[in-house]
Amino acid sequence: MQNNRSLFIDELAWRGLLQDQTPGAVAAFVQPGARAYMGFDPTADSLHVGNLASLMLLVHLQRSGHRPLLLVGGATGMIGDPSGKRSERKLLGAEEIQHNVACIRLQLQHFLDFDGTQAAHIVDNREWFEHFRFLDFLRDVGKHMTLNYMLAKDSVQSRLETGISYTEFSYQLLQAYDFYYLHKHHGVRVQMGGSDQWGNITSGIELIRRIDGAEAHGLICPLLTRADGSKFGKSEQGNIWLDARLTSPYKFYQFWLNAADDEVGKLLKVFSLRPRAEIEQLIGEQAQNPGARIGQRALALEMTRRIHGDAALEKAIQASEVLFGQASLETMQALSERDFHEIFEGVPTTQLPLSKLQEPIAIADLLADAGAVPSKSEARRLLKGGGIRVNKQAVTETQTLGLNDLLGNRYLLLQTGKKKYHLAVFQG
Repeated sequence: MQNNRSLFIDELAWRGLLQDQTPGAVAAFVQPGARAYMGFDPTADSLHVGNLASLMLLVHLQRSGHRPLLLVGGATGMIGDPSGKRSERKLLGAEEIQHNVACIRLQLQHFLDFDGTQAAHIVDNREWFEHFRFLDFLRDVGKHMTLNYMLAKDSVQSRLETGISYTEFSYQLLQAYDFYYLHKHHGVRVQMGGSDQWGNITSGIELIRRIDGAEAHGLICPLLTRADGSKFGKSEQGNIWLDARLTSPYKFYQFWLNAADDEVGKLLKVFSLRPRAEIEQLIGEQAQNPGARIGQRALALEMTRRIHGDAALEKAIQASEVLFGQASLETMQALSERDFHEIFEGVPTTQLPLSKLQEPIAIADLLADAGAVPSKSEARRLLKGGGIRVNKQAVTETQTLGLNDLLGNRYLLLQTGKKKYHLAVFQG
């Protein structure tokens, strides 16, 4: 029985996923089959990479023989958690919330097993809040929490100068009641979450104590940040989403592949489900040869496969070869238009009329017309030296280009150096 506790708590500690816990929380996991929960408010119709660190708590909970419960906040999502926010959240409509709830339910199933003796279970707090009358809530819940106690929470204190509405101020009461309800009706003894949830978690523990005189516990992981202190899980374009509609598998794969060398060891511990010995070996190999990006590649493969599946992973790898490897013409032709635009985002682009390719055109002439080289003479010099590629394929000075050479009936990828690209886009 001691091993069950060690498998969970010690695993979290080694992986850097344990920041704090209430006294006695460890004892809750001595017996196998303990129930713990975590909440996700449906503020969007997809989770993002920033959500994954806390979600990994539930993954390791289940792998250690315990039972995860996930709460998707169909009710609390209509209010908005002020934790970590400098201003009021935009209120969402009921239909949008329910759409988001349905989408997030599907994504959570990528991580947890919903069958068997340690089956995960999903609930929606709209189930118990939908018919809870306001006056009853004030009498049955609000009466147990003092204003002084609620004002002392960091999520409230940080907003007193800029202002916080009664709506968001009341959020901690709603989440506290969630914990009370799940403790009473589902046998949940522990609430888990990111460190920004500590105030809400302890409010739930206090409410359970005051109403039922029972003991409950909390456990939090640190919020994952980059070396510069910025939030992990964002790119220059915004959040890295789990939904392929919002972030393509190619961009998702590239996000992990581009992890900084001094961060990849931490990321492997947090996100990889490989055994400890394998992770430590990867970290060691990464340290010995950072340029090979062994850790980044292992993480990109594992995470993309888990979220998007083998077929999407294979396409993401092929798309990556377009810029960083020797992609075949077949690979180039198989790219979707979305992947094509994402791969060559930021590459210098020239719009040209489709009529320019009606008759075969000399490669030197096209390079100059597209602005990929300063002159035709420079193009001929590069061609003689074998320094030009079209659609990743080597070309000679005597070759010509025509409509049949277009990718997707629109594009020619011109390469005048190892990593110097220019995109010609033809419009009719």
